[in-house]
Formats: sequence, C-alpha cells, structure tokens
Amino acid sequence: MVTPDALRDLALDIARTVAPEIGRRAGQVDVSTTKSTATDLVTEVDRWSEAQIVNRILDARPDDSILGEEGTGVTGTSGVRWVVDPIDGTTDFVYGHPGFSVSIGVEIDGEPAAGVIVDPLLGDEFCAAVGHGTTRNGRPVRVSDVDELSRTLLATGFSYDPERRRRQARVLVEVLPRVRDIRRMGGAALDLASVSCGRVDAYFEKGLNPWDCAAGAVLVAEAGGRITDLEGRATTGEMTVAAPISIHGPLLDLLRSAGADRN
Repeated sequence: MVTPDALRDLALDIARTVAPEIGRRAGQVDVSTTKSTATDLVTEVDRWSEAQIVNRILDARPDDSILGEEGTGVTGTSGVRWVVDPIDGTTDFVYGHPGFSVSIGVEIDGEPAAGVIVDPLLGDEFCAAVGHGTTRNGRPVRVSDVDELSRTLLATGFSYDPERRRRQARVLVEVLPRVRDIRRMGGAALDLASVSCGRVDAYFEKGLNPWDCAAGAVLVAEAGGRITDLEGRATTGEMTVAAPISIHGPLLDLLRSAGADRN
C-alpha cells in the first residue's frame, strides 16, 4: 500500500524535473493566451510543465487519477489523485517576479496526503506528508507563534474579475488597520508555503481552485497550522483561511465582520 511519504518523495522528484526550465524561462516568454479574463494569463511553459509532470506521474503510477490546471483530467482506479498546478502565479512568472511555483498535491481516497511546492526562482523546496511534518529545503518548519491579530503579517490574493477585486479591496480597508501589514505576492501556493514556515503569519483568499491549495493545505496542517473556510470547515477553495491555531478563530471573526464572505 502506498504511503503519504512515498507520494511526497515522488512529487518532489517530479517537481525538480520541471523547476529549472521554469526558472530559466521566467520573464522571457510572450503571453500566448488568457483564460477567464484579460489578466488571467497562461503560457506555453504552463502547458509544457503540466505535460511533463503528468507524463512522469503516469510513468511511475499509471493507475492514479490526475487533475491539472491546464486541462488534464485522468480517471484512475488506485484511489490516489494528483492535483497539479504546473506554474502557480503565472503573472509573476511572465514578469520574472518572485511568487510563482510548481505545486503538486496528492490525495488518498479523497483525503489530503502529501504536498510539494517548489520555487524555481529562489530555490526553496517545501514538502509535507500527513504524519511526517513539513520541511523547507529538508529542514523541519513550523507556523509562527504569533498570538495577536495586531502582530499578524497577513498575506492575501485577488480575483481576476474586476468587480470582485473592487469588493476585495473594500474588505482590506477594514482588515488592514487591525493587522501588522498585508502582503500580496501573487501565488496562492507560495503564500500557503510561507504560512507553513512562518515567513508570513496567516493568509486568506476567496475563489481558489483545488490546484491552488491542494499542496499548500498539507504544508500548513503538518506545520501545526489550521486551514479552513470562513466557517471553520474544511476548505474547498471558495474561501481559504490559513493561520496558526492561536489566531485562526480571531482572524475568521475579523474577516466575517469585514464582509469577506460577501466579496
């Protein structure tokens, strides 16, 4: 029977095969297509990366299922599903700006089992497997020990839809005076990785897809944090809030009072 740590190790091996080329091409590509809006970018490198990752998964585990951001949908029979974002933060990638990553999450029988996020530009490798903790470049990491919202460095992201962005900005008007500061890097996967190692204290965003947070959710949970929706339930991505347990509840209260559930 496959174990979470074996899937983690395979995911890392696979991510390492595409990360160098992604890093080399950062800031060097023309945008070939947009998706949901004019700001939702996709490049030939996104598609190349997904094809490489999918082929390597199937070579190693031909009976697994795969869900990929760029359209891959493979139905398997093993009970294992891979959730792949070949380049999370494509806008950062196009500009050569730090914040993009390769994100590979793995589920066993519908439950999160492992996650790997690799930063091709800065060289960080974040890995986690259920029951085995979270590492950054091979060293164990934990979420921060912050215990007050006023001392919280809070990461977030914005929708591609212009009107939803306007509503999200209104939420920040209420949230910003209550926290230490806000960070916006442009990639949900690395934001969650940053929570897992204490590089930021917490993160929230509305409207994520499964591939945006599948790996990061495992990183945060195995690093001692909590990741839920705005009601404290397991997140589906519609609303994602990740934080140390000590401030998770107060952060949910603040976000609800600011109207984050309505944006």
